[in-house]
Amino acid sequence: MWIHEQKTWPDFTWDAGSIASVLAEIRHRQGLLLGKMETLGFELKQEASLNVLTDDIVKSSAIEGENLDPQEVRSSIARRLGIEVAGLIPASRYVDGVVEMMLDATQNFAKPLTKKRLFNWHAALFPTGRSGMHKIAAGEWRKVGTDPMQVISGPLGREKIHFEAPRADRLDKEISFFLKWFETKNTTDPVLSAGIAHFWFVTIHPFEDGNGRVARAIADMALARADGVSNRFYSLSSQIEKERKHYYEQLERQQRGTLDITKWLVWFLDCLGRSIYGAEGTLGKILLKARLWAKINRKAVNDRQRLIINRMLEDDFAGYMNTSKYARLAKCSTDTALRDIQELKARGIFMQNPGRGRSTSYRLPESVSETDKVR
Repeated sequence: MWIHEQKTWPDFTWDAGSIASVLAEIRHRQGLLLGKMETLGFELKQEASLNVLTDDIVKSSAIEGENLDPQEVRSSIARRLGIEVAGLIPASRYVDGVVEMMLDATQNFAKPLTKKRLFNWHAALFPTGRSGMHKIAAGEWRKVGTDPMQVISGPLGREKIHFEAPRADRLDKEISFFLKWFETKNTTDPVLSAGIAHFWFVTIHPFEDGNGRVARAIADMALARADGVSNRFYSLSSQIEKERKHYYEQLERQQRGTLDITKWLVWFLDCLGRSIYGAEGTLGKILLKARLWAKINRKAVNDRQRLIINRMLEDDFAGYMNTSKYARLAKCSTDTALRDIQELKARGIFMQNPGRGRSTSYRLPESVSETDKVR
């Protein structure tokens, strides 16, 4: 028996005592993180939020086996939020759609979640009305002819059914009940509501495809309500992607279980806690970058040098800097690149790695103590 076949579905229960300490720790970490972010200037907060949103969207799609180009995602977000960043590139129609859904969920978190809004999200996810090679009903619930909606793995004839969703003729009633609960003020902590909403929606499974991504957008919306801010400074989807196997195991175990969802909520909160803890590392990088530029700007660098420094500070920059790479990125001669590099090295902005000759390479300061050496 699936959980949605229980007589008292969806009257979820949980052991408050088992999750109280975990929830309190989550709330404490959220407060500390948000407090630190408030000390940053507007531009740094925007940059931090842009990085987190990019990671959140890329990783949420990766959970479902969809690989998005992070640069396309970043560019799409930046354009929609009016953030000025270097190196913007065109984004595909599909990437724009995923970004539109996530931004609507997080930037407009205070607006009611409705059927129409869910339909708009789903239509944005599948702008061509297709999932891969298959035509699907985009922007509407799955039809009766799609029953049974099952999650299956394994070869033909030896399939394993991991989950079977409620029948299509139940969807209007199921979603109406879910949305009423989601928008009704109650005593449940908003962070806990995020975990409940995620599990509840993905169990209803109202769409032919994209249910996981929509469920995680709903969870992010609930977390934005919990934080009270539209900027995102931690990514739940990024952490779930790291723990994807356990994520699916927890969902399947709970969907075969009772309406006591304590174990699911404990796992969800633990995962969320790890995502907030990991975000502190992101904050550290942002603060280090701000400190580095404060030192650099005491004596101006030229446009080529500024371009290269900014490029090296981007998350997707691979390896170190050398003369040939500098010349290629800055579109200058190797002689000019070498002069620029020597100036940056003399000022302590570039730090030489071990190795000589053709192996000579450089990096930027990686700690507060190293930034103090910048002249």
